[in-house]
Amino acid sequence: MKLTSKLTSCCRNMMENGFCLEIGPMNRLERLLITNVVGIAVLLTSSARWGWGEVDQQNVSPARVEQLRCEYRVNPLGIDVTKPRLSWIIKDARRGARQTAYQVLVASSAERLSRNEADLWDSGRVESSLTNQIEYGGRPLTSRTECHWKVRIWDADGIASEYSPPAVWTMGLLEDADRQANWIQAPTLLYHPALPENASHEDPVKRILGAALFRTEFNVRQPVRKATLYASALGLFDVELNGKDAVPDLFPPGWTDYNKRVYYNTYDVTGMIRDGENAIGATLTPGWYAGHIGWHKDAFLYGKNPKLWLQLELELADGSRQVVVTDDTWKTAFGPELEAEFLAGETYDARLRLLDWSEPTLDDREWKSVVVASDVPARLESQPGVPVLITGELTTQAITEPKPGVFIFDLGQNFAGFARLKVQGPAGTRVQMRFAEVLNPDGTIYTTNLRSARATDTYILAGQGVEMWQPRFTFHGFRYVEVTGYPGRPEKDAITGLAVNSEIPAAGSFTCSSPMVNQLFQDILWTQRANFISVPTDCPQRDERLGWMGDAQVFIRTATYDADVAAFFTKWLRDVEDAQGPEGDFPDVAPRIVAMGGGTAAWADAGTICPWTIHHVYADRRVLEEHFDAMERWVKYCRAHSQNLLRPAEGYGDWLSINAETPKDVLATAFFAQSARLTADAAEALGLEEKAAEYRRIYEDVRRAFQQAYVSPDGRIKGDTQTCYVLALRFDLLPEDLREKAVQYLVDDIAQRQNHLSTGFVGTAYLMTTLSDFGQTGLAYRLLLNDTFPSWGFSIKHGATSIWERWDGWTPEKGFQDPGMNSFAHYAFGAVGQWLFQYVAGIHTDGPGYRKIVLRPHLGDGLDFVNAHYRSICGEIVSEWRKDGDGWSWHVIVPANVAATICVPAKTDDTITVDGQTLENASVIQVVRQEANYRVLSAVAGEYQFRVSRAK
Repeated sequence: MKLTSKLTSCCRNMMENGFCLEIGPMNRLERLLITNVVGIAVLLTSSARWGWGEVDQQNVSPARVEQLRCEYRVNPLGIDVTKPRLSWIIKDARRGARQTAYQVLVASSAERLSRNEADLWDSGRVESSLTNQIEYGGRPLTSRTECHWKVRIWDADGIASEYSPPAVWTMGLLEDADRQANWIQAPTLLYHPALPENASHEDPVKRILGAALFRTEFNVRQPVRKATLYASALGLFDVELNGKDAVPDLFPPGWTDYNKRVYYNTYDVTGMIRDGENAIGATLTPGWYAGHIGWHKDAFLYGKNPKLWLQLELELADGSRQVVVTDDTWKTAFGPELEAEFLAGETYDARLRLLDWSEPTLDDREWKSVVVASDVPARLESQPGVPVLITGELTTQAITEPKPGVFIFDLGQNFAGFARLKVQGPAGTRVQMRFAEVLNPDGTIYTTNLRSARATDTYILAGQGVEMWQPRFTFHGFRYVEVTGYPGRPEKDAITGLAVNSEIPAAGSFTCSSPMVNQLFQDILWTQRANFISVPTDCPQRDERLGWMGDAQVFIRTATYDADVAAFFTKWLRDVEDAQGPEGDFPDVAPRIVAMGGGTAAWADAGTICPWTIHHVYADRRVLEEHFDAMERWVKYCRAHSQNLLRPAEGYGDWLSINAETPKDVLATAFFAQSARLTADAAEALGLEEKAAEYRRIYEDVRRAFQQAYVSPDGRIKGDTQTCYVLALRFDLLPEDLREKAVQYLVDDIAQRQNHLSTGFVGTAYLMTTLSDFGQTGLAYRLLLNDTFPSWGFSIKHGATSIWERWDGWTPEKGFQDPGMNSFAHYAFGAVGQWLFQYVAGIHTDGPGYRKIVLRPHLGDGLDFVNAHYRSICGEIVSEWRKDGDGWSWHVIVPANVAATICVPAKTDDTITVDGQTLENASVIQVVRQEANYRVLSAVAGEYQFRVSRAK
């Protein structure tokens, strides 16, 4: 080795690793020179590590590290995961861009991090391409610890990037002793005394709970360095500090099984504390805890008295801590919210508003003392999910007046949320707002399908000029707002729609040449948003809004393409396991309330399908570790409740199928097999080889039982429905020699229905992907593009802006279907979104977490172009194809640090170019093989322009 090479090697090792590796034998002169150079390197290394300067600033990689997240969230506060997982995205447009190593610095303050003083964790240079699921490996984290962090990476050339912008997470209250607050409640039930029916003690079934105000005052004697609010409720809370709103989210702390666990949320309120006298106030409403839920006529399904838990911690200038907690010194009173429940709506009397109730100047001598509760069984834990927020505004598109004084505001979109009212009039004027998804033929709102949900908000004016009001403790599913009692004739700005949903950042976009398909994609997005409110519900409008497991499992893969749902499902999967029965039966709904059934095929199987999907999409091993035992218990339940490994003919079957009845035992046994297979896959991913082998044997045994009981020698399956064949093919339950026959039976059934589907919730989720996997993409396109009944296009042709619960929710011949089951915002049939991304656009992961991807578009008649973007956990993937006269073009982006298998739709004699060059001359593209209709290529990260010319 030449001396210059030895010097370079030694110095590089000193810079990157803090030590010099053995570089071979040296003579005395070489050792002397290297000793001097190493001394300089040590000085430079030290200066870099302690903030005196960065090494080699002129040789910095152009790669940028962005989108730092901890436990899937941006700058989360108050987490209780002691070894949180970190992730980032690399932005680097160069061909072959990749990460060869990374370094994470975690410091206890922003100032230390800015000086590169990683007193909590310096990972050092880690030779790895991983950019997510990086487990914190530093000092043990304790309650309240601030963790400021940043990352740099080394690129494909071994050159370090600049550090990312800093991010932060904080630890919550990890020990029982840290949680000093008490649960408090009002001394009476939350029936507001200002309502006549409450004063007369009318039947409580018809009475709606309101809200209580809670407050206390405290004195701060010295400057505050930091103020943190920890807050929870059995019910819903909102908090004000010194007259200002301290809580930006809606409906905290979210819906859980309050008999088992409840979450606290953490807020930074540093800028809201004053020197001297302060006050803190909270509004408490029944929410999911004590309000009416589902179709029950009773409230109080978890408890009668909503409860509040607050802990405000002040870090003072001298380093001491002042803590303000809920206890028996707090006081309570009723406020302006006369009624505040989800299904009924909110009634607000602005005349009762107390403007200074959360200020220290209030005279609260008339307020009552609170009651300290001692009967709370729930575990108090840090919030693992995402907040519910107002995520958009919708302006009025039109106003009609079907009856005198009855104004109908059309917001143009079916969504979940509430309306903001703008009004001016005399004090005591009552303006009532009712909500509906669709209209009757006479132009009035159609509310029959709401069943017992009142879905009405009422605002009573204070009479003080222009008044603006929006509710805080309810939501509705609607497009239309009926306004009555409005003083004068309203303008369009009298009503503004406010869309509400859990914070699930958009991940996918899809547009194509078909306006109908574009509307379908938007319908899917809006319906997902409307139903992802703390838990994945079935519908946002009627007296239900439950976390139906079957709906969630059929839609979850589409959900992951539409949005980043990792944290949302992390939270809900704990609800699922909390709801699992003692025998292992997963519930019909989670949290398990109202619909108390369990063990139902295709619904309970969400307990295996959903954890596996989150692992598959986000490379989340921990979700499998957390829920593997529950998956095992479910498979054992299925075995115990089977006869010769055949599940009983029970449950919901292929819910809301159209003119087809799939035998429930066939469906149930198919899902038994699939759950066993997914449990085996989970065991294998966790390195549990014996468990994997055990569940593979169970899968094979159920598969054989399925064939013997339900499959005839000619390949006919009992029931002979589209869903029968789809499930058997999708779950690989047929012998190889009968698969093509089963495909043909499926195709024939569709043809007999004039190219229409008959599948319900279960079958539709797998129909299109199964057709494409078995060579029937053309038929799948025909189903997609249909606009005659039953089809996606039929509802869109008739004005749908969201996914209907039923194929026949409304038809010209029959009008509205059974109002007892006729939501116009159910996402189950929106599961076709998976096929749009994974097959039409061709974006799919090759193994867990999109670290390797497959791009394999399925072109078909009826679409001339498709533009799809998907922001995976590893970066944005782009697939944009367009047909032209003699072929087609395809624009592809493979994100940095990701390798791709690119399958170009082309026959053997078609000509393919990439960036204007033949494949043979494209150095970064390798031809792997030729399939019947695809040229399979291997590609590194980068942007590519393919062109396929058809052979003549």
